[in-house]
Amino acid sequence: MAALKIHSAEFKASCGAVDQFLKPTLPEVAIVGRSNVGKSSTINCLVNRKGLAKVGKTPGKTQTINFFQIETSGPRFMLVDLPGYGFAKVPERIHQLWAPLIEEFFHSRENLRGVIMLVDSRRVQDSDRDMMAWIGQLNIPIMLVATKADKVIRGKRQAAARELQEGLGVDVLPIFLSAYTGEGKHQVLSQLRDLLDS
Repeated sequence: MAALKIHSAEFKASCGAVDQFLKPTLPEVAIVGRSNVGKSSTINCLVNRKGLAKVGKTPGKTQTINFFQIETSGPRFMLVDLPGYGFAKVPERIHQLWAPLIEEFFHSRENLRGVIMLVDSRRVQDSDRDMMAWIGQLNIPIMLVATKADKVIRGKRQAAARELQEGLGVDVLPIFLSAYTGEGKHQVLSQLRDLLDS
């Protein structure tokens, strides 16, 4: 299957409450990951737009659900950026707002085709395991992407992949992606096409 070609990407909405969600008119793919895993950089890399998703020096910057409309060589779709999880310094009241928002999103979006789950290629955290288990229970297709791949030398990739699989308790083979070098981007876009075609 050929990789999806992204023609354009446009920010559509930032939603801090369920009643602000856009009407589900296009297929949607959500992207989730721990705070500071490189979610914004990954989005910008995939859609060829440096400043589309705001990259913050402070983890936990994204506190809303952000919708981006993507025009491609195949189907148009909505890429949905969910708030990062697992960062201890984010105030508890913010966490209490995030959880119901994300839960309602997963339960209510009939047009959700799958989830791109980002994990740091060098380590798995408890919060990653929790998120993976939760998405798995909802029977939503998952694409596992290991970010910051440029920080893991090629000779150690196989071992790193096994560690990620064991740490997360899954058989899914991770795609190693570097938003810095673009390595792995073609593979992610190929799997993205498969998700949208499913």
